[in-house]
Amino acid sequence: MKSAKSSLAEVTTKAPTGISGFDAITGGGLPRGRTTLLAGGPGTGKTVFALQFVAYGARECKEPGIFVAFEETAENIIRNAKGFGWKLSELSKTKLFFLDAQPLTDLILSGDFDISALMAGLDAKIKEIGARRIVFDALDVILTLLPDAMAQRREIYRLHHWLLERNLSAIITLKSRGDAASSIQMEPYNFMQFMVDCSVILNQTVVQGDVSKRSLRVQKFRGSGFDENEAPFIIGDNGVAVANGTSRIKRTVKLTNERVSTGLDHLDTMLGGGYFRGASVLITGYSGTAKTTLSGLFAEAACRNHEKVLFVCFDTISDEVVRNLASVNIRLDRYLKNGLLYLTSARSISGGAETYLVRIKAMVEEHNAKYVIIDPVSAWSKTGHDLTIKLIMDRLIEWTKSSGITLLCTSLFDEMSDQTNGASPLQISTMVDTWINLTYLVQNGERNRGLGIIKSRGMAHSNQLRELILSDAGVLLAETYSEGGDVMMGTRRWEKEHAVQLEKKAFDTNLERSRAKLESEESELLLRLKMLQDAVIAKQVEKAILLRSTEELKQDSLRTHAKVKNLRNTVTEMPKRKGRRS
Repeated sequence: MKSAKSSLAEVTTKAPTGISGFDAITGGGLPRGRTTLLAGGPGTGKTVFALQFVAYGARECKEPGIFVAFEETAENIIRNAKGFGWKLSELSKTKLFFLDAQPLTDLILSGDFDISALMAGLDAKIKEIGARRIVFDALDVILTLLPDAMAQRREIYRLHHWLLERNLSAIITLKSRGDAASSIQMEPYNFMQFMVDCSVILNQTVVQGDVSKRSLRVQKFRGSGFDENEAPFIIGDNGVAVANGTSRIKRTVKLTNERVSTGLDHLDTMLGGGYFRGASVLITGYSGTAKTTLSGLFAEAACRNHEKVLFVCFDTISDEVVRNLASVNIRLDRYLKNGLLYLTSARSISGGAETYLVRIKAMVEEHNAKYVIIDPVSAWSKTGHDLTIKLIMDRLIEWTKSSGITLLCTSLFDEMSDQTNGASPLQISTMVDTWINLTYLVQNGERNRGLGIIKSRGMAHSNQLRELILSDAGVLLAETYSEGGDVMMGTRRWEKEHAVQLEKKAFDTNLERSRAKLESEESELLLRLKMLQDAVIAKQVEKAILLRSTEELKQDSLRTHAKVKNLRNTVTEMPKRKGRRS
């Protein structure tokens, strides 16, 4: 593993090209102060690549440059590149010099010929503008004027040493032949691949009969690591853009547990809070199972959170997507107007899956999108072999993860496919973090949509199959309803629920009647209990009166007896009377 110090030193020895993706492949650009060979067949983009290198250096890196054209005139080159927005006319005044070096068509050679005069003239211009970068475009055109292969080799080495002495970051472009980037032939200049410090091979092929594919491969890069795999590229509005591979991608965003809403509350609940930010999501299903609808909900939720979304449609044009989603109360037009949503139809993109990847990456960078929706990604299968599409998807997923972008792709199941084998179209289900499958459940002569989560890495998630209901009011994910182990949906579910409601109503009625009867009986018993309690109290009062009366009679009897006894005692104790005196 390289230390941070050595990695920094490596970057400073490289000259950035300004070509999106290519600098990631090479870890910083082309070798600074060294020579790079750029070889390819007609139409592969050699001139555009080389011109972008010197234009970027003059415009962004304060490294003036020289473009030596052996095949086209400087006027034509500037005119052809006008659409890229590089402002070559302005740069050519002080920072970028174009030299027309095309040999005359009626040129007749006499005596020896070499490029010494050309290099002498360039020396003066290098000093004048302080050039640090230089391009020799279509060098083979001038080399053909030399009498033999030995003379050609001598002049090439002379040029190579001249470039090294001046410490110029140089590109030499040559025509080549060959049908694959691995079998490029540049006879009689094959030795140049050993001479230069960096060699890049450009290629253009046609796959599946009518799909054009451009690709490049860094064949060698002395003193530096690089991605050795073939990488697709396009020539777009901003010049060359390369879909860099995954081997040189470094994650620039920290892993997070933050959740982002799916746009459907019940689905958020099934996922334990929504998707992970920066995750990759795959939604599969047959045609008409609401894959685009779930994509629209996701886009609306992100825009509602004031985050930018790129929505790429393959099967429908943009206006139709907005209209169709509005029928289920998903309103995207407001977000198109305020710029949070960029909705584009892939029908406007020509080329293979590699072209789609590069275009999508360019649109994401242009609009600074944090969410990417591709509906459906299975359309890529029409533009290349399944293995190629799988590699492209791998690149897309790795790139979005490294950029902290949340990716949602839909994929269409073929009507004749078998979903029971656990595989998804293009075999990309193993790459994604979350896989949601939409299906039809046929019951009682009707089709009903069902949603299930097949996998969701790093989070607990529901294993239930839910009914997905679309209406004017919006999208509803109904609770699971089953009978005897079978999930019920649609009319059958409504009939069952209605029957259950009637049964419950009858049960509630009987329960109410029983309750009323019991309450009546309870009231009667309470009344009887009250009467008995009153009778008991009356008897207790009567008993108390009786006891009191008995006690009073007893006490009165005792007092009477005592009084009588007292009276008797008084009479007994009286003295006898004395007799009369005579």
